[in-house]
Amino acid sequence: MTASLINHRLPQRQGPLPHHGAGNGAGNGVGPARADGGARADGGARADGGAPVALRLAPQPEGLLQIHTAPYRGSVATVFSQALRAAGLGSQVLVSQFLKGGAEQGVAGSLWLCGRLQWLRPDTPHCLTGPASGDPEALEAVRQVWAYSRQQLELGQLNLLVLDELGLAIELGYLAANEVTATLAQRPAHLDVIVTGPAMPPALMALADQVTHLRR
Repeated sequence: MTASLINHRLPQRQGPLPHHGAGNGAGNGVGPARADGGARADGGARADGGAPVALRLAPQPEGLLQIHTAPYRGSVATVFSQALRAAGLGSQVLVSQFLKGGAEQGVAGSLWLCGRLQWLRPDTPHCLTGPASGDPEALEAVRQVWAYSRQQLELGQLNLLVLDELGLAIELGYLAANEVTATLAQRPAHLDVIVTGPAMPPALMALADQVTHLRR
């Protein structure tokens, strides 16, 4: 009896063992390989043993709010060359000077440089140094410059916006600090803004991504 059990052999299987769930990846914890040998849709290893394919996100442009402040007026000269260079390279640029009059320019008489840089000053016969309460016409001229600058910011077509002596215009009463800071806080993500001049209000400083203090 024992010998007969020893001599008994199970029949040998012919061919490879069947794979349960072949074709749908069920029961083996591994998804099906692509017919072209590419990467799996779930981000796993390739069926041919290659490295996983990494997903890449396209970089998004991110603008900065920069402040160049100084204890003196005229600090815009340090960034004007940067604005001119940006325009020459194809960027849309607006330079708004709120207190620099003398040319009786206004929005309608603004200058264009390189075809892409608009240079805007208020329509006043002189530069502004005193409080807004003493000159209603100057007050209106400055507010027109701000209204135009705000409009261009909100349109989202600019790449660079330079606001010269914005803080001083707020301190002298030409512009409202709350309106200015709220507008700059909602600027388009791609827009670079450079604010120059003295007397920067704390709320504006708090918004800045970069602050540069200039000295004589």
